[in-house]
Amino acid sequence: MKPARRPVRILLAAALAVSLAPAISACSETRTSESTGQYVDSATITTKVKAALVQDQSLKGFDIHVETFKDQVQLSGFVDTQSLKNRAAEVASRVEGVRSVQNNLIVKGAG
Repeated sequence: MKPARRPVRILLAAALAVSLAPAISACSETRTSESTGQYVDSATITTKVKAALVQDQSLKGFDIHVETFKDQVQLSGFVDTQSLKNRAAEVASRVEGVRSVQNNLIVKGAG
């Protein structure tokens, strides 16, 4: 390679790297966002937790909302008793892929 062409190739490689950086980083995770793969995993876990809650005879009549972020499940909504709140967390924690459960369910009439 001729010495005069070397700086041009280095400059082109650098320009290519800079132009691809946003596209590559868009697929990576940050503390407040998920990668594409993690988003799909979270959606799958959410679906499995919702199905498990509906299949549980004591919980199927309640509108329990489920959010998942990086394998951490958050439950929200209203239930009638503390034992149902505890049961919902137990059911969610048994779903494959769930790392932790944040139980924000509110017991109606409590407080």
